[in-house]
Amino acid sequence: MIENVVEFFKNLPPKQCATCGEQIEEQHECYGTKCNSCTE
Repeated sequence: MIENVVEFFKNLPPKQCATCGEQIEEQHECYGTKCNSCTE
């Protein structure tokens, strides 16, 4: 069961900023939706 969860998170696509569309350089499973530039 644990292996399936690990594979799920490994296969998530890179997150994109909800404002500008740039790829977010943080973990894919985190809750943030904006890049550092748009957050400031």
